[in-house]
Amino acid sequence: MSAQPSVFPAATSLPEMSLPEWLVLAILSQQPAHGFAVAQLTAPGGDLGRVWQLPKAVVYRAIGRLHDAGLIAPEVTEPGLGPQRTVYAATPRGHEATGQWLRTPVEHVREIRSQLLLKLALLDRAGQDPSDLLRAQRAVLEPIAAAIEASQARSSGFDATLLAWRRATAVAALDFLDRIAPAPGLG
Repeated sequence: MSAQPSVFPAATSLPEMSLPEWLVLAILSQQPAHGFAVAQLTAPGGDLGRVWQLPKAVVYRAIGRLHDAGLIAPEVTEPGLGPQRTVYAATPRGHEATGQWLRTPVEHVREIRSQLLLKLALLDRAGQDPSDLLRAQRAVLEPIAAAIEASQARSSGFDATLLAWRRATAVAALDFLDRIAPAPGLG
């Protein structure tokens, strides 16, 4: 699973952040935790690991970058038999950035499986309604599907094959959105 950068509007003056960094920030925005607890949530058997898995090293690297960016801050250090565990919480800036990220639809069909599902899982975990995100996501995907369809008629060879694949995945993504939150007039 790659950690492709996720661009965020420049007005927020946030550093460019990868999907693992957004995931760690969102987790810490929902509830303060130490790195080991975040790693358990994103492990193969973890609640969020069902959608996107993060190795412990990636979690701790993300925590370091988020701390350096002022998006999280240490809250307390828990003593224990092993190494002490620092509990981190999102700063007000981190909470604001997370809220904006969770409301922003993904730009590409290929990001549905990773980013959109993660956002839906995080919203569900927080007990928040995803309807606005799903409507915004549909508004992004519909023109993509239409543009692909328009291009198909002018294509041949492998270009036609690639466009057929892209169209099928865009239509499947729209169908997925319909199944989890029917568009107005469809349900």
